[in-house]
Amino acid sequence: MKNLAIFTIVMLMTLSCKEKQKATDIEREVLSEEDPFVVSKSEWISIFDGTSFDGWHYYRASEVTNPWKIEDGAMVFYPPKERDGESYNIVTDNEYTNFTLSLEWKISEGGNSGIFWGILEDEKYGQPYETGPEIQVLDNERHPDAKNGPTRQAGALYDMVPPSDSQAVKPAGEWNTCVLTVNHNTNEGSVVLNGKEIGRFPVNGPLWDEMVSDSKFATWDGFGKYKTGKIGLQDHGDIVAYRNIKIKEL
Repeated sequence: MKNLAIFTIVMLMTLSCKEKQKATDIEREVLSEEDPFVVSKSEWISIFDGTSFDGWHYYRASEVTNPWKIEDGAMVFYPPKERDGESYNIVTDNEYTNFTLSLEWKISEGGNSGIFWGILEDEKYGQPYETGPEIQVLDNERHPDAKNGPTRQAGALYDMVPPSDSQAVKPAGEWNTCVLTVNHNTNEGSVVLNGKEIGRFPVNGPLWDEMVSDSKFATWDGFGKYKTGKIGLQDHGDIVAYRNIKIKEL
């Protein structure tokens, strides 16, 4: 009943915004897959220019090197065969609170990755996902996590809010355009995937706390607690690529 109640509330929030969706899309100017937004260039900041990892570093470590590479204007992760227990999650140098993030991602066959926000980089936390909520990046057709329910599928707010349209994602090997908005002032979060809004959710307050308490993160002290934090991209042991990463602070 608890799951049903939370899911119903989130769906009602989505439905109540349907009439506003066209206006919302215009505001974000999510116009096409080829050109996901057309706004004043001064409002957007590129946080990956396709030529270097400037502005990024390994979580709780140094500058980004192998096994991340830059190929054809994209940052690509190739999981090493031998790890020695190391993870290669990367995070931004800067922190953000209220923003719209736009990027493209491409996952390998059977692959898994994720986009985090609100990451606190601290010795207390060994991984970005201990504090940062995640938008799932996944090959829905082949990765077993997709069989664990819709909140584990591509575009989901991981383990909390499923995508309203599981068909919005493109197959493994193809580029997907994802636009994530997080606004703590209005308590609104949303995910637009390939030009279609597939998720809307609160980002703080009682309903957010209720969603967390009904997820795998219920007992994680730091999860989702930090309104201001870093953005991260996940090493989940599979090949994944990201490009055209831009942000607009709200």
